[in-house]
Amino acid sequence: MQYISAKEAAKKWNISQRRVAVLCSEGRIPEAYMLGNMWIIPKDAEKPVDGRSLRYMKKVQLKPFIKWAGGKGQLINVIRNTYPRDLGKEINKYAEPFVGGGAVLFDILSNYELDSIYISDINPELINAYRIIRDDVEELICLLSVMQNEYVPIDTESRKQYYYKKRERYNDLKINGDEAINIEKAALFIFLNKTCFNGLYRVNRKGLFNVPMGAYKNPCICDTDNLRNISIALQKVTIVCGDYKESDKFIDQNTFVYFDPPYRPLTETANFTSYTENLFDDKAQIELAEYVKILDKKGAKVVVSNSDPKNSNTEDEFFDELYKEHRINRVQATRMINCNGESRGKISELLIANF
Repeated sequence: MQYISAKEAAKKWNISQRRVAVLCSEGRIPEAYMLGNMWIIPKDAEKPVDGRSLRYMKKVQLKPFIKWAGGKGQLINVIRNTYPRDLGKEINKYAEPFVGGGAVLFDILSNYELDSIYISDINPELINAYRIIRDDVEELICLLSVMQNEYVPIDTESRKQYYYKKRERYNDLKINGDEAINIEKAALFIFLNKTCFNGLYRVNRKGLFNVPMGAYKNPCICDTDNLRNISIALQKVTIVCGDYKESDKFIDQNTFVYFDPPYRPLTETANFTSYTENLFDDKAQIELAEYVKILDKKGAKVVVSNSDPKNSNTEDEFFDELYKEHRINRVQATRMINCNGESRGKISELLIANF
């Protein structure tokens, strides 16, 4: 019989090496054995069914584990009305290439049984957090629980010292650390999101996270039940750190695709794309529209969200022209993240569908 290492099995099954070791130690992989301090696994062994998924109840309503600029939690009921009618039937695949906080992803995971799901984003720290929740949620919960127990009880001045020390550690891992999956970095990413000003993710030109501490009195840094439920649901999800166009190989005529790209700013001073080191300008918006055309020819069902330029200029036809072949719906949304509290309020957003 031929054997492979735990590392090779992890790559083959798209799970962490640590998870493979746990499965071996639990006797879940027949004929696997320890050679020295490493597990050896039969080459033809099949990935065990995740026991955690057997305990997962379909009716559990998942929710985003972070707050994210442009998050769709408040619009989920409206977006849900754009889902294809045969989602979960003929349409048995889902792709979300700008996953962000994942409000739509978690709504679909909570309510539909699909054959395969693909998510991606170009933010490596965000994708690292998704992967850690999927593959190493218990260790992540341990780290977050420690941070919550240390941070919540202390006074404001002590919180500031604690927060900025964690922010410095996060930036050190982000810039100088291992680019591979990192549990500590994922825990710090979530901690900072839960405790920073307005839940904003922003980096400077050097790529350093630079958001100051927020004023939350009792932040829920470790939502244990939700993290565990998300971990179970993500077991069947392909998670990719990369450009949205990498989804092309996954998407076919049986796929529902939701694009929630960085929004086109309503004014020159309202550019909110600084949550990554990359800008998404009008040229990028046009390239996305061209990609939607490619997917449309494949037969995929596609929905795109974006800002409505007519909020600030009624003559601006940018998206109306760009997506004139598709159905454009204008919906009311509340701007939730803005450094100026007076600038938060109802605005129009676009939901563009090719069906």
